Amino acid sequence: MTEPLSLPRLVATTREIEPADTLLFASAESPLVWTRKGDGMVASGPDLLHIDVAEDGRISAIADLWRAVSQATEVDDEVKIPGTGLVGFGAIAFDDESELPSTLIVPTTIVGRRGGRGWVTRIAVADRLDPAEFGPTDLGGSWSATLGPGAMDPARHEMAVREALATIEHGDLRKIVIARDIMGSVPRGSDLRRLVRALANDYPDTWTYAVDGMIGASPETLVTVHGGAVSARVLAGTHPRGADAAEDTGIPDALLSSEKDRAEHRFAIDDVLASLKPHTTNLTPAGEPFALELPNLWHLATDVSGELAGGASALDLVRALHPTAAVAGTPTDRAIEEIRRIEPFDRGRYAGPVGWIDGNGDGEWAIALRGAQFGPPTGRKRTVTAHAGGGIVAGSDPDAELLETRVKFRPIVDALA
Repeated sequence: MTEPLSLPRLVATTREIEPADTLLFASAESPLVWTRKGDGMVASGPDLLHIDVAEDGRISAIADLWRAVSQATEVDDEVKIPGTGLVGFGAIAFDDESELPSTLIVPTTIVGRRGGRGWVTRIAVADRLDPAEFGPTDLGGSWSATLGPGAMDPARHEMAVREALATIEHGDLRKIVIARDIMGSVPRGSDLRRLVRALANDYPDTWTYAVDGMIGASPETLVTVHGGAVSARVLAGTHPRGADAAEDTGIPDALLSSEKDRAEHRFAIDDVLASLKPHTTNLTPAGEPFALELPNLWHLATDVSGELAGGASALDLVRALHPTAAVAGTPTDRAIEEIRRIEPFDRGRYAGPVGWIDGNGDGEWAIALRGAQFGPPTGRKRTVTAHAGGGIVAGSDPDAELLETRVKFRPIVDALA
């Protein structure tokens, strides 16, 4: 990892432009994207800094390094809205023991839009201020992925769920999140912006992200920090959409009255409140859980808000929160031990934090769900691996848990097809 004293002095310059279709400015094969409801940012041109950390304490190391980068950067920002000025994009591995590194990327050019305004940010080493070339490019041709079972097929998933239930029954664990995987490939040279566009169009209320080959559409905000205000959205408790309108109408009430789903949701809320409390003031959940409607399922959701305290940054809050009970279990440390034992794969960035941070420490971070990790090109193909999981608590049914993973796979599988 680069030592802070050796970091170059950077200059970040932001100017207003006419709002544009930002996705067309992204790289076709390695898009760097953060968008929601048409607003967001993409990177254009080569990476200025690409930092990989593959050791214990990854988030702390990246947070400390980002402070050093920010202190070594001169910012000239005439727009001054969230996402302007110096920005780094991150994708963090779920587990510090993962073989896949946690990554922070500072691009040379960022094109963004928010609230009807557009901007371009150029970032350069102070003594090398030649402007990087950037511009839109048309989307490449259509493509589709070939997908099949991964290391945990449906039969093995049933065994894993039953093993988790036995562990909960005979131990101190109240919840374990068990995931399964699917694997496949896409043709080399595939324009991955098509995948980003499909996810953004079909799931506009989610965070559509693409960072270092991890691409998806997450419904779950891990934490947002803007001007001292902190917010998070907790999701836990899930039900597929109904087969027709009549069936679908009754699902929110059923979800809200489900003892199993409300218990799982309560674990997740308590975990978030306890994790954020040391870094915030006036932290409160916004009333009772509500049923969040997505195109493919319903979630129990609760919004939490407060105020930042003690000079913490968005990455400091990410470090405090991750991994949440929603993606690991309760108690979290014990749940991770069981995940390592039960799951036959490395989760990589699945269920890890993904998002961005600016030079002031503000940022937006989600949990990398409903997505897939693309490997580097090999021969004529690129590998692709997707994961989906569910929280196992006392009373969970293996068949229902398998159905839940199928529903959660649907956004990325449909987009890949």
